[in-house]
Amino acid sequence: MTIHVAAGDGGNGCASVHREKFKPYGGPDGGNGGKGGDITLVVDPGVHTLLDYHYRPHVTAERGKQGRGSMRNGASGADLELRVPEGTVVSDAEGEVVADLVGEGTRLVLARGGNGGLGNAALASKSRKAPGFALLGEPGEYGDFVLEMKSVADVGLVGFPSAGKSSLVSVLSAARPRVAEYPFTTLAPNLGVVTADDKVFTVADVPGLIPGASQGRGLGLEFLRHVERCAVLVHVVDCATFEPERDPLSDIDALEHELAEYTPALSEEQGAVDLNERPRLIVLNKMDIPDARAMADLVHEGVRERGWPVFEVSTATHDGLRELRFALAEQVENFRAQLPTPEPRRVTVRPKPVDDSGFTVEPDPEVEDAYVVRGEKPERWVRQTSFDNEEAVGYLADRLAKLGVEDELARKGAQPGSQVTIGTVSFDWEPTTPEGNAATGGAGVSGRTRASPEERKEAKRARRTGTTDAAGFPSAGDDAVEPAEAPEAETDEGELR
Repeated sequence: MTIHVAAGDGGNGCASVHREKFKPYGGPDGGNGGKGGDITLVVDPGVHTLLDYHYRPHVTAERGKQGRGSMRNGASGADLELRVPEGTVVSDAEGEVVADLVGEGTRLVLARGGNGGLGNAALASKSRKAPGFALLGEPGEYGDFVLEMKSVADVGLVGFPSAGKSSLVSVLSAARPRVAEYPFTTLAPNLGVVTADDKVFTVADVPGLIPGASQGRGLGLEFLRHVERCAVLVHVVDCATFEPERDPLSDIDALEHELAEYTPALSEEQGAVDLNERPRLIVLNKMDIPDARAMADLVHEGVRERGWPVFEVSTATHDGLRELRFALAEQVENFRAQLPTPEPRRVTVRPKPVDDSGFTVEPDPEVEDAYVVRGEKPERWVRQTSFDNEEAVGYLADRLAKLGVEDELARKGAQPGSQVTIGTVSFDWEPTTPEGNAATGGAGVSGRTRASPEERKEAKRARRTGTTDAAGFPSAGDDAVEPAEAPEAETDEGELR
């Protein structure tokens, strides 16, 4: 079962200025955008199938609301919880197992919602007192996942179609599966809870298997996977079959061959063993029919050599069910006792290396003399930037320069005009800092190895006001203007840029 999930996008921040009578410069008051909703899988014991997601495979969470003026933050999008049955295995689009959901209430976040963008009130600082821009919300995560249900049962009933597996589940437990007099009546595993004194275990019937099931014939591959978790496998044999070419021993041999062909083991965390090593029991069913007694005597001789316990039962008269119930409970207890004691999960701490800059600069493999910048911070900053706003682009340039991206580009050999790609955005690189111009041999920085703190501060202020020369230094004769006095601060309340 493949589902397509998309978490909610974060809301955009708001760029607005507080307006009040006699206070034309009331300061920035744009609120932050809300966070997008997450999509989470939750194990619910009341859910038994994944059929709902067959009809609704596309799942999208609510996006965050945009921020507004007067310091009003946008509302966060509602998280979306998808209820799944216990035993659901989640794989990604490449087939790699992401999680095995076992246990009531177990949760797995499939896609996280994007963070909301900051409003201009949150972006204000001592040097940028009235930002005329806000950050965009981040897009939510999305992807395709495969959901596969594997029944969590202690005892698995296997057998040919119409052997009486569903009837046996109905008399051992309170389950009421569908029972009819034709093959392949059961199209989905039936689970039942069985009690034997103080011992409680679950039993499941695996829909009718036939020779070739391990290669996909019949319903085999669809339901053989349900026996992977079973502690005990029970062969339910029809001793009253009217098919002359079949006999109970050949039925057992045929199913054992299919189980040997299909032997995936569970993860080491659950202490699973190979299917060939699981304990076996033989149940000779339909003993209420006279001809079945003669057939049972023949089966006893053939099974005795294999050392498997044999039980004669009748689901119609309930003969032999008590002995079978206690034998199954004992086998399950023995299997559980052999499992290794689960160790508490250790908390894994991965400290950030001291010399980790948080980004890398590599040559673009597809474009000559081009470079690709990869890193969580620069890629997130690019996604949050509105490239229609020059001030927002300048803010991005300041952040990248402060992170050291320009210095690293220059060290890698980038020249003015080289194409640089960050995330999904490509642009022609022009150094905007004295360090970048010095490293690339730009004009006006001849003989400089590193700009002084005063020069860097002056260049940063000049970039915000558009008064830099080709070398990144303030132009001669230009007065530095504080951003608080810039005309763009007088924007209407609630205006988004």
